[in-house]
Amino acid sequence: MDRLEDVITDVIDCGFHIHKQLGPGLLESVYETVLATTLQKRGYAVDRQKPVEIQFDDMTFREGFRADIVVNEILLVELKSTERMAPVYGKQVLTYLRLMNLPIGLLMNFGCATFKEGLKRIANNYTPTS
Repeated sequence: MDRLEDVITDVIDCGFHIHKQLGPGLLESVYETVLATTLQKRGYAVDRQKPVEIQFDDMTFREGFRADIVVNEILLVELKSTERMAPVYGKQVLTYLRLMNLPIGLLMNFGCATFKEGLKRIANNYTPTS
C-alpha cells in the first residue's frame, strides 16, 4: 500500500501545480485533459472516462457510470469545476469506490479559490500504512 500513497502524493502534486498555473474557472474537461496528460508524462497509466460496469438486482449494466480518471488501476480521481463543494460529491466518490472495489479516491474541485479548499480524500475501508 505504500505504493498507493506515492501515487496519491504525485496526483495531488500534479493537481496543485495545474490549479496554480491555470487557476479556477475552466471547464472540467480541460482540467481532466491536463491532469491526465501530466500524469502520463510522469509514467502513470491513466484511464479517462473509464466505463464502469455495475450489477443490480441480477442485471448487469456495462456502462453504469464513467470514472473521470483512474490512475494505475488503483486510484479514482473525480474532478469538478464548481465554486463550492457540495456534500453529494463526496458521497458520489464513495459510491464509485464501492462499485469499483477501490480503497481510496480523490475529489478535486478546480473551481475553488485554492486547491486545498477543493481537495478531498475519500476512503473505502482504507487505512494507510506508515
